[in-house]
Amino acid sequence: MLKASKPRIFFENRLLRALSAEARMRLSSIVQEVSLPLGHVLYDSGGSLEHVYFPSTCVVSCLYTMHDGSTAEMALVGNDGVIGVTSFLGGAAPPHRAVAQIAGDALKIPAESIRAEFARNGSLQDVLLRYTQALIVQISQTAVCNRLHSVEQRLCRWLLLCHDRVNSAEISMTHEYIANMLGGRRESVTVAAGHLQDMGLIHYSRGHITIVDRKNLELMVCECYRTVEDEYERLFVEHRKIEINK
Repeated sequence: MLKASKPRIFFENRLLRALSAEARMRLSSIVQEVSLPLGHVLYDSGGSLEHVYFPSTCVVSCLYTMHDGSTAEMALVGNDGVIGVTSFLGGAAPPHRAVAQIAGDALKIPAESIRAEFARNGSLQDVLLRYTQALIVQISQTAVCNRLHSVEQRLCRWLLLCHDRVNSAEISMTHEYIANMLGGRRESVTVAAGHLQDMGLIHYSRGHITIVDRKNLELMVCECYRTVEDEYERLFVEHRKIEINK
């Protein structure tokens, strides 16, 4: 469902917020605010990328699906990022699918317009290239985490990443769906979530997970969470310093 576009919506996504006023002005006439329901597929593996999406209140998973139907999350994107990086990096159809795992709003811009603005070698290009580096770090760290860390630690990482990208401590998600994200078994996620609940860190009921004690959840999580978040902050703190000094 489309909503009326307003200038304020650019500030609901951290990448668009980092653009120059001139770049935002050029995009303002073509941006659309859309509502994405839970499970909505933004694009599928091998599909065309007609639009680029900048999440504001939704969270989107980039998922790889094997031939047997099993899935695993490669990356998680919220108001810190963009969905559709291959559209401006010169790639063809993406080898994965992008699915809204937390319902909410996003800003939708034609991929052709993003490519044209990217080609100006201005603030959009700089911001998107910095984000792509941060995304590569997240994908790499996810692969390491899934190989070396327990389901409980991976669940902590996933919950904290989601919490950082939504304005609520409550996440609507079944254990089966989380298992698909983490590339594990539903039973393992149920045991891990039960342990976190017994410790008073989260509360789980009927597909809703509420983060009760974030501070101690951060003590439980593996180093992968902090590595991903620190790299993002490093890249964009550096970007802000450059903009201030211009």
